[in-house]
Amino acid sequence: MNQEQFIKAHEQQWLIMEVLLDPLLLEELLNEATPVEEHKKNRFKEWQRKRAAKKKKIRRSNQEKFLTLNPELLSSADFPGLYREICQHLSLAQSRRYSPYLINRLSSLIDQAHQVFYKSGHTHGQSAVKSFVTFFSQTFPQTVRNESKWVWLSSAVFYLPLIIMIVLIQYWPEFVYSIMSPDTVASMEAMYDPQAEHIGRERGSDSDSKMFGFYIFNNTGIGFRTFATGLLFGIGSLLTLLFNGLYIGAVAGHLTQIGYSSTFWSFVSGHSAMELTAIALSGAAGLKLGFSLFIPGRKSRYQSVLDAAKVSVKIMAGAAIMFFIAAFIEAFWSSSQSISANIKYIIGIGMWIMVLSYFIFVGHKLDKME
Repeated sequence: MNQEQFIKAHEQQWLIMEVLLDPLLLEELLNEATPVEEHKKNRFKEWQRKRAAKKKKIRRSNQEKFLTLNPELLSSADFPGLYREICQHLSLAQSRRYSPYLINRLSSLIDQAHQVFYKSGHTHGQSAVKSFVTFFSQTFPQTVRNESKWVWLSSAVFYLPLIIMIVLIQYWPEFVYSIMSPDTVASMEAMYDPQAEHIGRERGSDSDSKMFGFYIFNNTGIGFRTFATGLLFGIGSLLTLLFNGLYIGAVAGHLTQIGYSSTFWSFVSGHSAMELTAIALSGAAGLKLGFSLFIPGRKSRYQSVLDAAKVSVKIMAGAAIMFFIAAFIEAFWSSSQSISANIKYIIGIGMWIMVLSYFIFVGHKLDKME
């Protein structure tokens, strides 16, 4: 890769870092983002005048290039990750003996980023607890909204077969055997038999703690398979979502059809919002990853997948926590027979309202990028 190709491949990352290092510029580009290009240029000129009035003039050869940056990339930028990547860029530039100008530019950028990153109390160097809070109060819901087209596609492929299967089995009960083996059907019936000692368990002797571990392993396994198979140009994620939708719908439809509604629906109501939403989000992350490989646009396939992965990993990080919460509820709340079905239904409805409200309303103060 010659120097020109190297700059073309990575300059966007350098520009993003320059913006992140200038809070005033970052705020202007985010707050005043608009699809009207001329309006953006006028806002940028206004920002320049403000800086001049405060005697904080800057000289940059890339001023116009800042306007081409997608505000979505700015708001979702991972400062520590970007810092590490630019350090690698500098190392490559030095080893390949690129021009002194490029090496000096990267060195200066790294020096500034280093001072900001390790500055006491700076948001980019915030504590693990604060980073966790920031992720779930801003980054995660915002990223999901930004990738809404993949979330909607994933949800349609997952929920529609699920609902259709439930309805079909009410009219054609034998249809369940096209999805599940007779042994599996019998096992499900035993788990949700109203006369069973423990609802939702194959082995009545297992404790809640053991089942908690089992649910974590099972649920996250489904999620990560749905995500990872997206690398097959998105086809793997689509098929995994389709299969899980059909399978869950077959279980729900069959147990409803044979009269086990009270035990099954009261059991799943509490954790379904977290678990099913996490599966859909895992599918969305996998689809974004797969289609970036299938349709890279003007980027190389490597760069396209790399950029998509940065977003997909954020979605999967949030989905993993949702799977964990779902497993906890399933083990210690859903399986409890001391809690009435009506209370479980009320809590279940409340959970769905909470999850939907979270992704619709939380973190909007940074959503001006849209």
